[in-house]
Amino acid sequence: MSQRGWRAEVKRYAAPVAFLAAVTIAVLLVRSGLQTDSSPGPTTVVATTTATTTVTKPKRPKYYRLRAGETLSDVALRFNTTVDDLLALNPKIKPTQLTVGQRIRVQ
Repeated sequence: MSQRGWRAEVKRYAAPVAFLAAVTIAVLLVRSGLQTDSSPGPTTVVATTTATTTVTKPKRPKYYRLRAGETLSDVALRFNTTVDDLLALNPKIKPTQLTVGQRIRVQ
């Protein structure tokens, strides 16, 4: 067998073996993370209180562009909200005058 043929054989078999080994390791790691039977016995928890302040960043608004035939009701269903909430977020839009490609705020 020539040098080139030997390398081709190694590549032919090594790649699938490496892939199967990686998948097996991933499955074992996931299974070990999901098992709850191996949890330690009861533990004693001592609670202490401290005053902390947390700063939350304001959510960035999320927008959606209307497609042909869509209504505010369709958009509300898509984003799990109500038409009234959409109208509150978009005070300048008129539900009877929606256009294709119009950008509306959904969050």
